[in-house]
Amino acid sequence: MDVGVLGLGHYVPEKVVTNHDLEKIVDTNDQWIRSRTGIEERRIAEDDMDTSDMALLAAKNAIKDAELKPEDIDLILVATVTPDTPFPSVACIIQDRLGATNAAGMDIGAACAGFMYGMVTAKQFIETKAYKHVLVVGVEKLSKITNWSDRGTCVLFGDGAGAAVLGQVSEGKGILSFELGANGAGGKELYQDKETGHIFMNGREVFKFAVRQMPESSVNVIKDAGYKEEDVDYLIPHQANIRIMEAARQRLGISDDKMAKTIKKYGNNSAASIPIALSESVRDGKIKDNDLIVLVGFGGGLTWGALAIRWGR
Repeated sequence: MDVGVLGLGHYVPEKVVTNHDLEKIVDTNDQWIRSRTGIEERRIAEDDMDTSDMALLAAKNAIKDAELKPEDIDLILVATVTPDTPFPSVACIIQDRLGATNAAGMDIGAACAGFMYGMVTAKQFIETKAYKHVLVVGVEKLSKITNWSDRGTCVLFGDGAGAAVLGQVSEGKGILSFELGANGAGGKELYQDKETGHIFMNGREVFKFAVRQMPESSVNVIKDAGYKEEDVDYLIPHQANIRIMEAARQRLGISDDKMAKTIKKYGNNSAASIPIALSESVRDGKIKDNDLIVLVGFGGGLTWGALAIRWGR
């Protein structure tokens, strides 16, 4: 059975926080942020909007795009490290609010690689015919665990949600290959501090890991799918840092216009960054039927994941 994406949706909060806004609260400046990260602004959810609220909006859009009803969804997988509360899961909260009464639900904690883990998990359930339609959501409200006095991290993150409905697609289309990985020994380089609840990141070590792993995983899934780098039509990397993204693009030898770049306006949305970029790219006509696309991300854990997809239903 060929498994692929039937529908997409995303949501980003209305509130825009620019680099110039951050200059007023922390010792940084617009030029420094742009040159090192590629970020100019990010979206921040209001205090009364939680993770599940954003997930719900993205999920509704994806289900509508798939031309399905909530009761058609059999399983909901939500990738997040910023749930409303430890339990109930975000998946269960939106199952209720969607009216997806036939769906099981659970959250996945793989940080920025979470959406990739969710996609691969959905693929397995559909291939075994356990479920027919699986909703996968990547969502984060990172603003609530960001230390706004730490200039090394507060400039990086934004809030948002992206969603995909997976199901059976035409022969030869859908997810062709995947790679998932973890290195728990590297967990000390990127984590949520127990005492403060804030994000801690060893930027130098995370950068070194990412510039090696993202290109390597991209090449691996392309080869596993039986293709070469030059066959790739579009690349959607995790939107963490423009220099890391460029390393992956250059390793594949693809042109600048063939790589999704939402980082400039949204920053790093962790598990939400890849589905937001995918949803926007399809909406804007940058990904077309039968295109070979690569999704690749890395995150705390340390974790990583990549997919090669032949686009289309």
